Amino acid sequence: MKRNRILFLVFTLILSLALAACGGAAKPKDGGTATQPADNKKEFLVGVIPAEAKFAGTSKEKLQQYLSEKIGQKVVVQDYPDYNGVVEALNAGKIQLAYLGPLTYVIAHHQSGAKPVVAKTAGGKPFYYSYIIVPADSQLNSIDDLVKNAKDIKFAFGDANSTSGSLVPGAELRKQGLFTDKSNHKFKELHYTGSHDITAKSVGSKKVDAGAIDSAYFDKLIAKGEIKKEDYKIIWKSSELYQYPFAVNKDVSDDMVKKLQDAFVNLKDKEVLDAFAADGFVVTKDNDYAAIRKVAESEGRLK
Repeated sequence: MKRNRILFLVFTLILSLALAACGGAAKPKDGGTATQPADNKKEFLVGVIPAEAKFAGTSKEKLQQYLSEKIGQKVVVQDYPDYNGVVEALNAGKIQLAYLGPLTYVIAHHQSGAKPVVAKTAGGKPFYYSYIIVPADSQLNSIDDLVKNAKDIKFAFGDANSTSGSLVPGAELRKQGLFTDKSNHKFKELHYTGSHDITAKSVGSKKVDAGAIDSAYFDKLIAKGEIKKEDYKIIWKSSELYQYPFAVNKDVSDDMVKKLQDAFVNLKDKEVLDAFAADGFVVTKDNDYAAIRKVAESEGRLK
Protein backbone atom coordinates (compact mmCIF):
# COMPACT_ATOMS: atom_id res chain seq x y z
CA MET A 1 0.00 0.00 0.00
CA LYS A 2 2.78 2.40 0.98
CA ARG A 3 4.71 1.53 -2.21
CA ASN A 4 1.61 2.27 -4.34
CA ARG A 5 1.15 5.64 -2.66
CA ILE A 6 4.75 6.61 -3.39
CA LEU A 7 4.38 5.59 -7.05
CA PHE A 8 1.16 7.65 -7.31
CA LEU A 9 2.89 10.76 -5.89
CA VAL A 10 5.83 10.34 -8.29
CA PHE A 11 3.44 9.96 -11.26
CA THR A 12 1.51 13.07 -10.18
CA LEU A 13 4.72 15.11 -9.94
CA ILE A 14 5.89 14.00 -13.40
CA LEU A 15 2.48 14.81 -14.89
CA SER A 16 2.48 18.29 -13.29
CA LEU A 17 5.92 19.08 -14.67
CA ALA A 18 4.89 17.92 -18.14
CA LEU A 19 1.76 20.10 -18.11
CA ALA A 20 3.74 23.11 -16.92
CA ALA A 21 6.23 22.63 -19.75
CA CYS A 22 3.43 22.43 -22.31
CA GLY A 23 1.83 25.54 -20.86
CA GLY A 24 5.12 27.41 -21.06
CA ALA A 25 5.60 26.43 -24.68
CA ALA A 26 2.08 27.49 -25.59
CA LYS A 27 2.33 30.90 -23.92
CA PRO A 28 3.94 32.77 -26.87
CA LYS A 29 1.05 31.72 -29.10
CA ASP A 30 -1.67 32.88 -26.74
CA GLY A 31 0.03 35.45 -24.56
CA GLY A 32 1.35 37.95 -27.09
CA THR A 33 5.02 37.91 -26.15
CA ALA A 34 7.72 39.94 -27.86
CA THR A 35 8.58 36.95 -30.12
CA GLN A 36 5.22 37.12 -31.89
CA PRO A 37 4.73 38.97 -35.17
CA ALA A 38 3.71 42.53 -34.24
CA ASP A 39 0.29 42.23 -35.88
CA ASN A 40 -0.65 39.02 -34.02
CA LYS A 41 -0.99 40.79 -30.67
CA LYS A 42 -4.45 41.09 -29.12
CA GLU A 43 -4.40 44.86 -29.62
CA PHE A 44 -2.87 46.85 -32.46
CA LEU A 45 -1.43 49.95 -30.80
CA VAL A 46 -1.15 53.30 -32.57
CA GLY A 47 0.84 56.28 -31.26
CA VAL A 48 0.21 59.89 -32.30
CA ILE A 49 2.66 62.79 -31.98
CA PRO A 50 1.44 66.05 -30.41
CA ALA A 51 1.41 68.03 -33.68
CA GLU A 52 -1.45 69.86 -32.04
CA ALA A 53 -2.05 70.31 -28.33
CA LYS A 54 -4.17 67.12 -28.15
CA PHE A 55 -5.65 64.39 -30.31
CA ALA A 56 -8.68 63.02 -28.45
CA GLY A 57 -12.46 62.82 -28.22
CA THR A 58 -14.70 61.46 -30.94
CA SER A 59 -12.03 61.73 -33.65
CA LYS A 60 -9.85 59.26 -31.75
CA GLU A 61 -12.79 56.94 -31.09
CA LYS A 62 -13.82 57.03 -34.75
CA LEU A 63 -10.30 56.24 -35.95
CA GLN A 64 -10.02 53.31 -33.53
CA GLN A 65 -13.34 51.86 -34.66
CA TYR A 66 -12.64 52.39 -38.37
CA LEU A 67 -9.17 50.80 -38.29
CA SER A 68 -10.40 47.92 -36.11
CA GLU A 69 -13.03 47.06 -38.72
CA LYS A 70 -10.60 47.39 -41.63
CA ILE A 71 -7.74 45.29 -40.24
CA GLY A 72 -9.84 42.81 -38.26
CA GLN A 73 -8.12 43.51 -34.96
CA LYS A 74 -8.81 45.77 -31.99
CA VAL A 75 -7.01 49.10 -32.48
CA VAL A 76 -6.09 51.40 -29.60
CA VAL A 77 -4.89 54.95 -30.37
CA GLN A 78 -2.66 56.69 -27.84
CA ASP A 79 -1.55 60.33 -27.98
CA TYR A 80 1.91 61.10 -26.63
CA PRO A 81 3.08 64.28 -24.88
CA ASP A 82 6.19 64.66 -27.06
CA TYR A 83 7.57 63.56 -30.41
CA ASN A 84 10.50 61.59 -29.00
CA GLY A 85 8.22 59.40 -26.89
CA VAL A 86 6.42 58.13 -30.00
CA VAL A 87 9.72 57.30 -31.73
CA GLU A 88 10.99 55.41 -28.70
CA ALA A 89 7.74 53.45 -28.40
CA LEU A 90 7.84 52.51 -32.11
CA ASN A 91 11.51 51.53 -31.94
CA ALA A 92 10.88 49.31 -28.91
CA GLY A 93 7.82 47.62 -30.43
CA LYS A 94 5.52 49.01 -27.74
CA ILE A 95 3.32 50.34 -30.54
CA GLN A 96 2.88 48.93 -34.02
CA LEU A 97 1.87 52.08 -35.94
CA ALA A 98 2.76 55.71 -35.39
CA TYR A 99 1.71 59.06 -36.82
CA LEU A 100 5.00 60.93 -37.12
CA GLY A 101 6.42 64.13 -38.45
CA PRO A 102 8.79 63.69 -41.40
CA LEU A 103 11.84 64.23 -39.16
CA THR A 104 10.64 61.80 -36.50
CA TYR A 105 9.94 59.22 -39.22
CA VAL A 106 13.47 59.64 -40.60
CA ILE A 107 14.87 59.20 -37.08
CA ALA A 108 12.73 56.09 -36.43
CA HIS A 109 13.78 54.57 -39.76
CA HIS A 110 17.43 55.29 -39.00
CA GLN A 111 17.26 53.84 -35.49
CA SER A 112 15.04 50.80 -35.93
CA GLY A 113 14.06 50.29 -39.58
CA ALA A 114 10.55 51.73 -39.27
CA LYS A 115 8.61 51.62 -42.57
CA PRO A 116 6.30 54.34 -43.97
CA VAL A 117 2.76 53.28 -44.85
CA VAL A 118 0.86 56.39 -45.99
CA ALA A 119 1.35 60.16 -45.95
CA LYS A 120 -1.39 62.70 -45.45
CA THR A 121 -2.46 65.17 -48.13
CA ALA A 122 -3.50 68.80 -47.78
CA GLY A 123 -5.06 70.53 -50.74
CA GLY A 124 -4.92 67.14 -52.44
CA LYS A 125 -1.10 67.03 -52.36
CA PRO A 126 1.33 65.22 -50.03
CA PHE A 127 3.43 68.35 -49.56
CA TYR A 128 3.50 71.24 -47.12
CA TYR A 129 5.82 74.07 -46.04
CA SER A 130 7.43 75.57 -42.99
CA TYR A 131 6.39 79.18 -42.41
CA ILE A 132 7.78 81.89 -40.21
CA ILE A 133 4.83 84.02 -39.16
CA VAL A 134 4.57 87.38 -37.40
CA PRO A 135 1.66 89.60 -36.28
CA ALA A 136 0.03 91.50 -39.14
CA ASP A 137 1.17 94.88 -37.78
CA SER A 138 4.77 93.74 -37.23
CA GLN A 139 7.59 95.77 -38.72
CA LEU A 140 9.16 92.50 -39.85
CA ASN A 141 8.47 91.72 -43.52
CA SER A 142 11.25 89.32 -44.52
CA ILE A 143 13.96 87.00 -43.25
CA ASP A 144 16.38 89.92 -43.74
CA ASP A 145 14.33 91.98 -41.28
CA LEU A 146 14.53 89.08 -38.82
CA VAL A 147 18.32 89.07 -39.13
CA LYS A 148 18.63 92.84 -38.68
CA ASN A 149 16.38 92.98 -35.61
CA ALA A 150 17.16 89.65 -33.97
CA LYS A 151 18.37 91.15 -30.68
CA ASP A 152 14.92 92.66 -30.11
CA ILE A 153 12.88 89.61 -31.19
CA LYS A 154 11.24 86.87 -29.12
CA PHE A 155 11.22 83.84 -31.42
CA ALA A 156 9.28 80.57 -31.08
CA PHE A 157 9.92 77.13 -32.48
CA GLY A 158 7.36 74.35 -31.98
CA ASP A 159 8.55 70.98 -30.72
CA ALA A 160 12.31 70.44 -30.97
CA ASN A 161 11.66 67.33 -33.09
CA SER A 162 9.16 68.96 -35.45
CA THR A 163 10.22 69.16 -39.09
CA SER A 164 8.44 72.40 -39.96
CA GLY A 165 8.39 73.81 -36.45
CA SER A 166 12.10 73.33 -35.73
CA LEU A 167 14.38 71.35 -38.10
CA VAL A 168 13.84 73.21 -41.39
CA PRO A 169 13.44 76.76 -40.03
CA GLY A 170 16.32 76.06 -37.64
CA ALA A 171 18.54 75.15 -40.58
CA GLU A 172 17.56 78.41 -42.33
CA LEU A 173 18.23 80.49 -39.21
CA ARG A 174 21.58 78.72 -38.76
CA LYS A 175 22.46 79.66 -42.35
CA GLN A 176 21.54 83.26 -41.54
CA GLY A 177 23.84 83.22 -38.49
CA LEU A 178 21.00 83.63 -35.97
CA PHE A 179 20.79 80.22 -34.36
CA THR A 180 22.99 77.35 -33.23
CA ASP A 181 20.96 75.78 -30.43
CA LYS A 182 18.66 76.75 -27.56
CA SER A 183 21.52 78.27 -25.61
CA ASN A 184 23.36 79.82 -28.54
CA HIS A 185 21.38 82.29 -30.64
CA LYS A 186 21.08 86.02 -31.35
CA PHE A 187 17.42 86.50 -30.40
CA LYS A 188 16.23 88.42 -27.38
CA GLU A 189 14.40 85.25 -26.30
CA LEU A 190 13.99 81.79 -27.81
CA HIS A 191 11.08 79.49 -26.90
CA TYR A 192 9.87 75.98 -27.80
CA THR A 193 6.07 75.89 -27.58
CA GLY A 194 5.65 72.15 -28.17
CA SER A 195 2.89 72.39 -30.79
CA HIS A 196 1.81 74.33 -33.87
CA ASP A 197 -1.41 75.73 -32.46
CA ILE A 198 0.38 77.13 -29.40
CA THR A 199 2.95 78.76 -31.69
CA ALA A 200 0.21 80.38 -33.79
CA LYS A 201 -1.65 81.66 -30.74
CA SER A 202 1.57 82.91 -29.12
CA VAL A 203 2.34 84.97 -32.23
CA GLY A 204 -1.26 86.17 -32.54
CA SER A 205 -1.35 87.33 -28.93
CA LYS A 206 2.14 88.88 -29.32
CA LYS A 207 3.67 86.81 -26.55
CA VAL A 208 6.39 86.23 -29.14
CA ASP A 209 7.32 88.35 -32.15
CA ALA A 210 7.77 85.54 -34.68
CA GLY A 211 7.33 81.78 -34.85
CA ALA A 212 7.87 78.73 -37.07
CA ILE A 213 4.83 76.69 -38.02
CA ASP A 214 3.52 73.93 -40.30
CA SER A 215 1.60 75.48 -43.22
CA ALA A 216 -1.15 72.82 -43.15
CA TYR A 217 -1.84 73.32 -39.45
CA PHE A 218 -1.74 77.10 -39.89
CA ASP A 219 -4.36 76.85 -42.65
CA LYS A 220 -6.45 74.45 -40.57
CA LEU A 221 -6.49 76.77 -37.56
CA ILE A 222 -7.75 79.55 -39.85
CA ALA A 223 -10.40 77.30 -41.41
CA LYS A 224 -11.64 76.24 -37.97
CA GLY A 225 -11.88 79.86 -36.84
CA GLU A 226 -9.33 79.39 -34.04
CA ILE A 227 -7.20 82.19 -35.47
CA LYS A 228 -7.83 84.92 -38.08
CA LYS A 229 -5.78 85.08 -41.26
CA GLU A 230 -5.75 88.86 -41.17
CA ASP A 231 -3.92 88.81 -37.82
CA TYR A 232 -0.75 87.34 -39.39
CA LYS A 233 1.93 87.82 -42.03
CA ILE A 234 4.11 85.08 -43.51
CA ILE A 235 7.66 86.42 -43.81
CA TRP A 236 9.41 83.19 -44.85
CA LYS A 237 8.34 80.00 -46.64
CA SER A 238 10.46 76.86 -47.07
CA SER A 239 10.69 74.70 -50.16
CA GLU A 240 8.24 71.76 -50.44
CA LEU A 241 8.37 69.21 -47.63
CA TYR A 242 6.90 65.72 -47.92
CA GLN A 243 3.96 65.28 -45.59
CA TYR A 244 3.54 63.57 -42.22
CA PRO A 245 3.44 59.75 -42.52
CA PHE A 246 1.94 56.86 -40.63
CA ALA A 247 4.77 54.34 -40.16
CA VAL A 248 4.96 50.80 -38.77
CA ASN A 249 7.72 49.15 -36.79
CA LYS A 250 9.91 46.68 -38.68
CA ASP A 251 8.08 43.59 -37.32
CA VAL A 252 4.70 44.43 -38.86
CA SER A 253 3.93 42.10 -41.77
CA ASP A 254 3.57 43.16 -45.41
CA ASP A 255 0.00 41.85 -45.33
CA MET A 256 -0.87 44.18 -42.44
CA VAL A 257 0.85 47.10 -44.20
CA LYS A 258 -1.40 46.52 -47.21
CA LYS A 259 -4.52 46.44 -44.99
CA LEU A 260 -3.47 49.71 -43.35
CA GLN A 261 -2.75 51.38 -46.70
CA ASP A 262 -6.16 50.38 -48.04
CA ALA A 263 -7.83 51.64 -44.85
CA PHE A 264 -6.17 55.06 -44.87
CA VAL A 265 -6.48 55.66 -48.63
CA ASN A 266 -10.23 55.03 -48.30
CA LEU A 267 -10.69 57.05 -45.10
CA LYS A 268 -13.36 59.71 -45.77
CA ASP A 269 -14.49 60.79 -42.27
CA LYS A 270 -13.99 64.57 -42.20
CA GLU A 271 -13.71 64.78 -38.42
CA VAL A 272 -10.89 62.24 -38.37
CA LEU A 273 -9.13 63.86 -41.33
CA ASP A 274 -9.44 67.29 -39.72
CA ALA A 275 -7.73 65.95 -36.59
CA PHE A 276 -4.64 65.42 -38.75
CA ALA A 277 -5.06 68.67 -40.76
CA ALA A 278 -5.52 66.38 -43.76
CA ASP A 279 -7.95 65.91 -46.64
CA GLY A 280 -6.78 62.37 -47.39
CA PHE A 281 -3.88 59.90 -47.40
CA VAL A 282 -1.69 58.41 -50.13
CA VAL A 283 0.66 55.42 -50.17
CA THR A 284 4.24 56.52 -49.51
CA LYS A 285 7.77 55.08 -49.48
CA ASP A 286 11.01 55.77 -47.66
CA ASN A 287 12.63 57.56 -50.61
CA ASP A 288 9.94 60.27 -50.43
CA TYR A 289 11.76 61.53 -47.31
CA ALA A 290 15.24 61.70 -48.87
CA ALA A 291 15.36 65.53 -48.86
CA ILE A 292 14.34 65.74 -45.20
CA ARG A 293 16.87 63.01 -44.35
CA LYS A 294 19.57 65.14 -46.00
CA VAL A 295 18.67 68.15 -43.81
CA ALA A 296 18.53 65.95 -40.71
CA GLU A 297 22.01 64.60 -41.47
CA SER A 298 23.40 68.08 -42.04
CA GLU A 299 21.90 69.24 -38.72
CA GLY A 300 23.38 66.28 -36.83
CA ARG A 301 19.99 64.74 -35.97
CA LEU A 302 20.81 61.18 -37.09
CA LYS A 303 23.12 59.42 -34.63
